[in-house]
Amino acid sequence: MDTTEKLKSRIAELEIELANEKSKNAAPVRQKIAQMSSEVVDSNPYSRLMALKRMGIVDNYEKIRELTVAVVGVGGVGSVTAEMLTRCGIGKLVLFDYDKVELANMNRLFFQPHQAGLSKVDAAAKTLQAINPDVEIETHNYNITTVDNFQHFMDTISKSSLKKGAVDLVLSCVDNFEARMAINTACNELNQKWFESGVSENAVSGHIQFIVPGESACFGCAPPLVVAANIDEKTLKRDGVCAASLPTTMGIVAGFLVQNTLKYLLNFGDTSFYLGYNAMLDFFPTMTLRPNPNCDDRYCRQRQQEYQAKPKDITVAKEEIDDTPLHEDNEWGISLIDETVPDIEDTSATVSSGVRQAYTLPARPADPEPEIVSTETSGPSLEELMAQMKSI
Repeated sequence: MDTTEKLKSRIAELEIELANEKSKNAAPVRQKIAQMSSEVVDSNPYSRLMALKRMGIVDNYEKIRELTVAVVGVGGVGSVTAEMLTRCGIGKLVLFDYDKVELANMNRLFFQPHQAGLSKVDAAAKTLQAINPDVEIETHNYNITTVDNFQHFMDTISKSSLKKGAVDLVLSCVDNFEARMAINTACNELNQKWFESGVSENAVSGHIQFIVPGESACFGCAPPLVVAANIDEKTLKRDGVCAASLPTTMGIVAGFLVQNTLKYLLNFGDTSFYLGYNAMLDFFPTMTLRPNPNCDDRYCRQRQQEYQAKPKDITVAKEEIDDTPLHEDNEWGISLIDETVPDIEDTSATVSSGVRQAYTLPARPADPEPEIVSTETSGPSLEELMAQMKSI
């Protein structure tokens, strides 16, 4: 037993002694407890989550040290996300990216000028290790969308946790549609929960989206959601310039992403299925997206069937409803009619105010209506009509 554990054990004994009033004078015991408590230090000095326990939000904040998170894309959002998780004492980070650090990246957070020329994952690993050497960092410097690398990506996120199994969560911080779809395909096939995140080209809006295969819409179920900001994005296109690089917006989106990651991993609060941000209005739209039964991804459809087949847990007991009439007599014959419109399940994505879809899906061609052939035989025949015409 180390010194810290011995101190904790002795403090517990003194507290029991004080509670049982075995001591004639409680004041010296309290003083000794206070002195010994000040000598007890957190066994994980790099973790910043003790406040969650002190405030009664989580029971065991040190559980974070047993968990593994994969971060795909170590750019403006991904690098700050990795730093926040490192400062929170995450057990292991698995980083994916294939870009190099450039001087143009210095208008963002995290990266430093002397790291120019290094791969982003290598530069990130060195910085993160300096921040918290207790975190295990695994890096992969390749493009996950190629055929060979995609299979390696799937193998990695399914076997790279501290327990040699699947990672606990995948965080998508990429900036292109192809990479998002690759992550979506892999997570649907592996039944892996993940967060998608992004900052729009106007640099003043962004979002995060929690995707649970089968339970919520995958990234391919519906067109991606964009927080409307009433800015013409065509005016933002410049050769060699990444418009979506405002450090404040990226920091806010990264904060949303890590906050919801912690809520999911440590089981506190409500994890947002979709949370947007519009800096122009300080507007934060939220919603829950349901999966599309006609999704093009067959693994998504399979996960939906598996989710529907699961027994639903009923945690709230149904309240007994008193059906007896409030008044026995009804002199005027008044009756109540339920005019509530029943909810009609709509498989299409219903978006909140201030959010739009990046594009619209083409409408499915309607089935042709069957041709109606008349079988009516009443009236004159064709020969009779021709004879009538000739007689005119």
